[in-house]
Amino acid sequence: MDRQIIITSGDPAGVGPEITCRALAELGPQALASIAVIGDVTVLEQAARITGSVIRFGDKGGEGRVRLIDVPLERPVAHGRLDPAAGDAAYRAIVRGVDLALEEGGCIVTAPINKEAMNLAGHAFDGHTGLLAHLTGSASSFMLLASEKLSTIHVSTHVSLCDAIGRVRPERVQATIEAGWRHFRRLGIESPRIAVAGLNPHCGEHGLFGSEDDRFIAPAVAKARAQGIDATGPISPDTVFYRATQGEFDLVVAQYHDQGHIPTKLIAFDDTVNISLGLPIDRTSVDHGTAFDIAGTGRASHRNMMAAIAYARQLPPPGAMQAQEIVA
Repeated sequence: MDRQIIITSGDPAGVGPEITCRALAELGPQALASIAVIGDVTVLEQAARITGSVIRFGDKGGEGRVRLIDVPLERPVAHGRLDPAAGDAAYRAIVRGVDLALEEGGCIVTAPINKEAMNLAGHAFDGHTGLLAHLTGSASSFMLLASEKLSTIHVSTHVSLCDAIGRVRPERVQATIEAGWRHFRRLGIESPRIAVAGLNPHCGEHGLFGSEDDRFIAPAVAKARAQGIDATGPISPDTVFYRATQGEFDLVVAQYHDQGHIPTKLIAFDDTVNISLGLPIDRTSVDHGTAFDIAGTGRASHRNMMAAIAYARQLPPPGAMQAQEIVA
């Protein structure tokens, strides 16, 4: 049997339930037998009708049914409306998904949540990345955006640009390099080629445009190389992503959210998968938001959800491979 996939259906007021149902309707019986969906049953059944998806849910999978773990809304919510009740339901589904992944060893695939709705519900997190680190007791986690042409891992994500600059420190940059190296080793790449983007224009031009590249990024790259990691940088951020798309590197370390997100989404908006690294569980996700403007219309594309499910299915289960150790 395929590895278990645990899909959290996202904010009930957004497109998450719809893209979940569309994706499920395209999967074969063998794949469906290894899937559990977490969300409000009424919302998911409505999403199936809206999208014309022929799916049956049940407490157990098999016999043509998809296993559903019902996490009910406290009250009905409207499509496309910011609502703390929806944010709370999305939060509770993620909590249940983490519990299930820890219990059964599955990979979580997350549909989009609305960060504002979740915070209005009293759950003060910056999104999936920080929430999953909290729920698993992890010191931190790393966001990887993966596509066929370009993959980027981020030193920081959902913080202000001012705070992001403050997080560019040797220890964090080195930890990000190592997390990416381990993941690509796990995928079967023996010696991943990792490029580290600079922070300032032209990497600061030796202090002319800032000294962070020389003081913080270069030492982290040097330490990674001393450990046997094929890391290069800092490389000017206006060229490094192009060089990666031409096959020179397997992975780019981006110093902050938009530095990595903009080129990745420009190149592969529909096919990029968001992966959380540094956790005791595996998690992949769509790389788009709740799309409140089209929620409830049945028009949302499920292409990104299919990519997230496919990526999750190719990940070796925890324990199937020995931990990839860095040579000191």
